[in-house]
Amino acid sequence: MRRVLAIILGGGAGTRLYPLTKMRAKPAVPLAGKYRLIDIPISNCINSEINKIYVLTQFNSASLNRHLTMSYNLSAGFGQGFVEVLAAQQTPESPSWFEGTADAVRKYQWLFHEWDVDHYLILSGDQLYRMDYSRFVQHHIDTGAQLSVGALPVDQAQAEGFGLMRTTSDGRIQEFREKPKGQALEAMQVDTQALGLSAEEAAKRPYLASMGIYVFSRETLFDLLTSNPSATDFGKEIIPASLARGDRLHSYLFDDYWEDIGTIGAFYEANLALTDQPNPAFSFYDEKFPIYTRPRYLPPSKMQDAQVTASIIGEGSLLKACSIHHCVLGVRSRVEDEVVLQDTLVMGADYFESSEERLMLRERGGIPMGVGKGTTVKRAILDKNVRIGNNVTIVNKDHVEEADRPELNFYIRNGIVVVVKNGTIADGTVI
Repeated sequence: MRRVLAIILGGGAGTRLYPLTKMRAKPAVPLAGKYRLIDIPISNCINSEINKIYVLTQFNSASLNRHLTMSYNLSAGFGQGFVEVLAAQQTPESPSWFEGTADAVRKYQWLFHEWDVDHYLILSGDQLYRMDYSRFVQHHIDTGAQLSVGALPVDQAQAEGFGLMRTTSDGRIQEFREKPKGQALEAMQVDTQALGLSAEEAAKRPYLASMGIYVFSRETLFDLLTSNPSATDFGKEIIPASLARGDRLHSYLFDDYWEDIGTIGAFYEANLALTDQPNPAFSFYDEKFPIYTRPRYLPPSKMQDAQVTASIIGEGSLLKACSIHHCVLGVRSRVEDEVVLQDTLVMGADYFESSEERLMLRERGGIPMGVGKGTTVKRAILDKNVRIGNNVTIVNKDHVEEADRPELNFYIRNGIVVVVKNGTIADGTVI
């Protein structure tokens, strides 16, 4: 895998994940109590022995830069490699920002071209899955493909939201359509049993959805970007253009857990699904294929008469006499007496507040970090460093699906209340 360069696309402004992307790039959004979204593709690369990794981003990249710098000093433990952020920049030759996935790669193709590699692995920064990319690359080589596309078998209901591939029985791509409907959708069915699924599963999932991850042979990537100068997106434009000119395209079947967590609803559900027992759909407890992140050297969590069920608790947390059910709590979470947390994602804090600081804040009319005494929170996301007062109720009492309340430090997306990073909710507030 030394002849492979990985390019992770950090995405645009992350509007579907707003307000979690209000102050950070999408790949830097916290995940599962202690990780960031970007840790998933980077860890997959490291475990696949691919250690030359670029991350392309253009919005709020400061927190992403900081996380990558503190997490991935590859020369110290992962071999002679690197993880480097490439931010969008305006130059005389390229006065605009990234306009799409293909455009982002095109704007830095001069840099990618300098590397003496044979293949380019294009990845997304907002998906949760575990994949050995070396098998993907080897499949690309073995089939003689010029471009390979990661393919997820899906049912008809799921298929409408994806770019779909129609392939031969050996996986060669004959047609690619972006989110087809009706008869056009029906025409994209393939025999997924021939690609490796059981007869029962093939009947349920007769469509191949593009995962948005690709392996390009060196010359194919640069030739496609150069010969299609106005094409800005891989799925919508580059892949159809490659098919039209007769390139050899192959699908790579991935029949395992995969979740696009680019929306608030999907992000929330994917996080809480990690608490499922005894076998969650995705687990971070895999010694052979670990997910890496920043080492923090935090103390263990402390629970003082707390009742905790079906939950994940990040290190450095302090839980008093509270009740926590089906929740994910991030590092340094602080939960006071008589608090009820249910179906809630708490992202924790970036630093500790001492008992003296918390007492002084209260004396001055402020609110300490964490969840205050007597508060009830259900079906919500509390972003980093939030300050929730005493006797607050966050339950979406009016069953609102969508709402923007920036002046009150919260938004509602898919019926989920999201308290913004560094936001404060005053004592006694009812949401």
